[in-house]
Amino acid sequence: MISKIQDIKKEVAKVVVGQDSMIDGLLIALLCDGHILIEGVPGLAKTTTVNALSAALGLNFKRAQFTPDLLPADILGAEIYDPQNNSFKIKKGPIFTNLLLADEINRAPAKVQSALLEVMQEKQVTLGDTTFKLDPPFFVMATQNPVEQEGVYQLPEAQLDRFMFKLVVDYNTKEEELEIARRISSGSSQTIEAVITADELATLKKEIQEVHVDAELEKYMIELVSATRKSI
Repeated sequence: MISKIQDIKKEVAKVVVGQDSMIDGLLIALLCDGHILIEGVPGLAKTTTVNALSAALGLNFKRAQFTPDLLPADILGAEIYDPQNNSFKIKKGPIFTNLLLADEINRAPAKVQSALLEVMQEKQVTLGDTTFKLDPPFFVMATQNPVEQEGVYQLPEAQLDRFMFKLVVDYNTKEEELEIARRISSGSSQTIEAVITADELATLKKEIQEVHVDAELEKYMIELVSATRKSI
């Protein structure tokens, strides 16, 4: 299992310099079947990292750029009337994929955010009277800009609850920025190869579920969670 994870990280490192904590966080969320929210100012390789990870995994990948004029149908899809057959047909949106990059998710209003609640929790999409189950794995990697920036919305609590955790991405070190500048100026680029299959990914997830957790550790985790709910 460790070797496969290292292979994925090596492929991502072909186009991403540094940001090890972000890459580790993405892999943890993916292997634990959780969605992840990445926050940081523009230009910190958030989107590039997600693109690179999807290529290394070799899974279906789609990207949705969230904007203030976005509609729920732009993400989920819609029923389209077919005048030739006098009937409606389903046009599926970008949500029908394995990996969805929701880029700058907090630039879209609450109506669009609510459209993601069902699919992120139940792994299914309802269009009209029909409910579609998504093919596993399904993983949402969302990026957002800090709320202090202009033109962004605060995500509702119900949607934040759909994410396993949030990563706050900081600037690269000076040495890493120098390496980035040299790569850009030289025009060098490397192709990312898929190093894992969907079946191998499912096997990795199964191995994680089989890791033994002592009963005392389980109780301690619950105590920690309970402590965060009490006001001081």
